Amino acid sequence: MKKDKRIEAIVWSIALPGFAQLLNHYYVKGILFILLEIGINVQARFNYIIIPSFHGDIEQAIETTNYQWIMFYPCLYMFAMWDAYKSAGGGDKPYAYVPFALAAFVGTVGVIVSPIFHIAGVYFGPIWLGIIFHIVGFIGGVLIMKWLRRQLPLTEETVEL
Repeated sequence: MKKDKRIEAIVWSIALPGFAQLLNHYYVKGILFILLEIGINVQARFNYIIIPSFHGDIEQAIETTNYQWIMFYPCLYMFAMWDAYKSAGGGDKPYAYVPFALAAFVGTVGVIVSPIFHIAGVYFGPIWLGIIFHIVGFIGGVLIMKWLRRQLPLTEETVEL
């Protein structure tokens, strides 16, 4: 049952940052995440970028993007997802945060390089490249998390503050 609640939190957080916090009865945090999502979305012109991205007009998506604002989005998105997962009972194992943090960082890099990054002349734009880099970052984070758990196992005896 606990695992189902964590998965549900992740799925709702993917739908909209803050929804899972509301589901987990963290109303102030949920409303804050939703307001931040809306603010960054509007300032970055996120919804105006999604439409041409899905229509394949990547050049228009790149031109429409406010990069000063959209760079906040990957970190907010992944932090809200991490918070939702943790609030639903996940994240109790060592280094469980690493996939979320690395996905936030790598996703931000994907957004930053989206106007110049291409493969064989094909540009992906801030939406698709951001998503691709998020996935790569998350998978890389899982691998690093597993490596850290093998190399630097944390126990109550090794952690003294």
